[in-house]
Amino acid sequence: MIAKYKMTQEQNIFVAKRNLVDYIYNSAKLEGCNVTFPETQTILAGVNVGSVTLDDIQTVLNLRDAWRFVLAEQTAPFDLAFICKVNEQVSRNESLQWGALRTGQVGISGTEYKPPLPEKAAVEADLQRMERITCATERAIAFFLWACRAQLFWDGNKRTATLCANKILIAAGEGVLSIRDADVLEFNQRLLAWYDTGDPATLDAWMYAHCIDGLALGAQ
Repeated sequence: MIAKYKMTQEQNIFVAKRNLVDYIYNSAKLEGCNVTFPETQTILAGVNVGSVTLDDIQTVLNLRDAWRFVLAEQTAPFDLAFICKVNEQVSRNESLQWGALRTGQVGISGTEYKPPLPEKAAVEADLQRMERITCATERAIAFFLWACRAQLFWDGNKRTATLCANKILIAAGEGVLSIRDADVLEFNQRLLAWYDTGDPATLDAWMYAHCIDGLALGAQ
């Protein structure tokens, strides 16, 4: 796999900030939030939207705070502590416990797959293994898939995986990972196959083609 985009970190941060409402809206819809794009814009502008539930408003605002954290912490090491801080942002006041590895069994709707309890040493070993992937785009997608299937936290796992994948991408100037509302159905179908089989071929090439956004520079 090669990078789809090659920007400076400054250019990549510009892209992320310019399209931030889109990325937050996409993540909210992926979580099943009943919120429109204009409603997302309004919530992020600090205006109350009576037609949106308090839970959905909390999800949108948590995504805003998580994005702010990731963009502000580009020089921070990408490790388990960082991942836990991202989860703390995205699942604050929504989860049984946020910012800490889950300590109980969870199931995933639509699949028989049962993710094992995450153990700190094993998680850190997996992170070290992925760190050896030289292409940041490939590493970001690999992390996203691994984190979704591992279900490290009680809640907010896809949001955490997305934000952390974007830490990897933006640090290298290789774009932004975002699953558009129009692609959610196919993504979910492929994600269930990934849960069932553990074969990344069901999803990684598709995500590379459909879910990496960026700024094309130079001659086209």
